[in-house]
Amino acid sequence: MEIPERTPTQEPINSNAPDTIDVINPITLEKLYHIEETGQHGVDKVYKLAHEVQPKIAALPVSERVKEVLKLRDYIIENREILMTKVIQETGKSRVDAFTSELFEICDVIHVFSHKAKKVLKDQKVPTPIVLMGKKSKVIYQPLGVVLIIPPWNYPLYQGLVPSIMAFLAGNAVIVKPSEVTPLKGVFEEIYEKSGFIKNAIQVVYGTGDTGKRLINSRPDKIHFTGSCATGKKIMAQASQYLIPIDLELGGKDPSIVFDDVYLERTVNGVMWGGFTTAGQSCTSIERLYVQENIYDEFVAMVTDKTKKLRPSHAQRNIEDPADCDVGCITTEFQVKIVEDHIRDAVEKGAKVMCGGSREGNTRHFLPTIIVDVDHSMKIMTEETFGPVIPIMKFKTEEEAIKYANDSPYGLSASVWSKDLKRCERIARALVTGNVSINNHMLTEGNPHLPFGGVKESGFGRYKGDAGLLTFSNSKSILVDKQSKLIEPHWYPFTATKYAMLNDIVTSFFSKSKNWIKFAVTGMKLDTIGNKEKIK
Repeated sequence: MEIPERTPTQEPINSNAPDTIDVINPITLEKLYHIEETGQHGVDKVYKLAHEVQPKIAALPVSERVKEVLKLRDYIIENREILMTKVIQETGKSRVDAFTSELFEICDVIHVFSHKAKKVLKDQKVPTPIVLMGKKSKVIYQPLGVVLIIPPWNYPLYQGLVPSIMAFLAGNAVIVKPSEVTPLKGVFEEIYEKSGFIKNAIQVVYGTGDTGKRLINSRPDKIHFTGSCATGKKIMAQASQYLIPIDLELGGKDPSIVFDDVYLERTVNGVMWGGFTTAGQSCTSIERLYVQENIYDEFVAMVTDKTKKLRPSHAQRNIEDPADCDVGCITTEFQVKIVEDHIRDAVEKGAKVMCGGSREGNTRHFLPTIIVDVDHSMKIMTEETFGPVIPIMKFKTEEEAIKYANDSPYGLSASVWSKDLKRCERIARALVTGNVSINNHMLTEGNPHLPFGGVKESGFGRYKGDAGLLTFSNSKSILVDKQSKLIEPHWYPFTATKYAMLNDIVTSFFSKSKNWIKFAVTGMKLDTIGNKEKIK
């Protein structure tokens, strides 16, 4: 398959962009290394290699693709501590956060799909209606070709690997363009090379959005993007020029609803983790907390007290020690400023900071924050904050809680906390979102059997679950008829007799009052009418 020529309508590239990009350790603010923008020649070379290797991948049985992926698992487990240190150096996460949300989840996904990929991707027989008697139908799943994965900066290892593995298992070649903020330069290449993974099956291309534009202009067969809504819209607009199918896993403003019948201590601890894990830099972090008024004061007091006892990130951290801190730092300076702006806006409009609310000097170490007396006029309740901040608002009734939770342009995830599981499920069905955890938070992401994705401005498309393989596949429908002398009744010539018989089929079989005898008699006549009334 040749690389398509770029067209005059291609997305323009910023010729003034710097050729190199510094990668900064957010814990110390020291430069780790730099990456270089990838020019068109480099992009063309990568696509050429991808198109060359893809037919080889497609020709492999799914069981052989699984064996390739298991090589990755073995290498990752063997080198897990080294990998975690590199992730922490670029993201600033606590070691436990990095381990549970990146390495553990990668291993879990591989474990699940090494067992289920063959079943999901095998040919699926489907029923054939009685009016097509004698024919057989099935769906087969084939690779799309070359898939472009554009992961975000907050989960660089997990998001760089998991969608790529799913696309590979479906038989595609993969090109990954990591975020320039946390590119993990050399990490992916080392994993693929030293594990013995099939060469060039998954390639990595570094650069900013300009490199991303070049990659899209070169027309991959599918794009899978995880990141902000603003960037997602730009990628979608560019992809639309070439009608490239795209999955968009975008931002969130996830609500959590707490009713007054909960076990308070468990729920407080769960909410703290849901809001502060990865320093709140997850698209499914708790960004809005609604607590029923009867327990509001007690809940706020307990969550504030426990938040003050958390060990926040600091510049002298020992990143090799998993007990050194609970809440990591914010990865980027621009994200710190967004968090500060949201808190400042809330306070100016009457909100109260119960603890935290600021960073340490000019660093990216931001204290875990609880803020109350908030409402939906504030940025902190309407825009994605993406930081270690839990704003808390009280509600009276179930209906009011649902109204508040759905009052958002986003719809990625949510959680509901109550002993009344019927109420929880009722609310889960009423929330306009792609995922809901009941008496927990974010755990829909933790189950690889569940599809993941959002609605509204949180995007569309699903990955993980069976959908995670099928989204990278062409679902091809096949109907098989035997070769015989029979001429179908709906073929030419059209006659009044054929029309009358087809009409009898509709009234005897599809109508409310069925007439099975008439249907059977008409069906037998219809089978032979094509040979009787044919073009001679």
